[in-house]
Amino acid sequence: MKLVVVEWMSLDGVVQAPGAPDEDRSGGFAHGGWHLRWFDETSRQWVVDGLTAASAFLFGRLTYERFAAHWPHVTGPERVVADPLNSKPKYVASTTLASPLAWAHSSLLAGDAAKAVAELKESGEGELHLIGSARLGRTLLEHDLVDELRLMVDPVLLGGGKRIWPANGGLAAFRLISNEPTSTGALLLTYAR
Repeated sequence: MKLVVVEWMSLDGVVQAPGAPDEDRSGGFAHGGWHLRWFDETSRQWVVDGLTAASAFLFGRLTYERFAAHWPHVTGPERVVADPLNSKPKYVASTTLASPLAWAHSSLLAGDAAKAVAELKESGEGELHLIGSARLGRTLLEHDLVDELRLMVDPVLLGGGKRIWPANGGLAAFRLISNEPTSTGALLLTYAR
């Protein structure tokens, strides 16, 4: 199974709280909801295409809890996003959650997250998409488990916040697969190992 990390990111690599002011204020982060002004029809379609292409989803605890509280209850036009999230398998790396998980088709990964994800990659086919989950993304990059990065990079500097890039001094090279500018000046980038 191919592991794809999907992130909305600022120019300075921040991925924290892109969607709402109160999404994640940890560390004193004051810029929650920074991403939405850069969203347009091109990026909306990019999100829908990505969710449709995914065979399964991977989350850390915080992102899982936010998604599980929202997406199962969505009606109307947002169903194009909610339906794949609600109907496809979801795997959660957490040492604090307990099974069974309430969101349909969700499974808890036991033990060491990197080892569990490596085993999951070996056991399946298709694409496993990690959405958000900065700490888990960083761990998976540190363990060389990421096959592809799909990034929406917004033309904004946030000056601080959570990032997915490891600070372990390791070198990891990627090659550009695709790039597409949006009407707002954001870039949709895909990099592969």
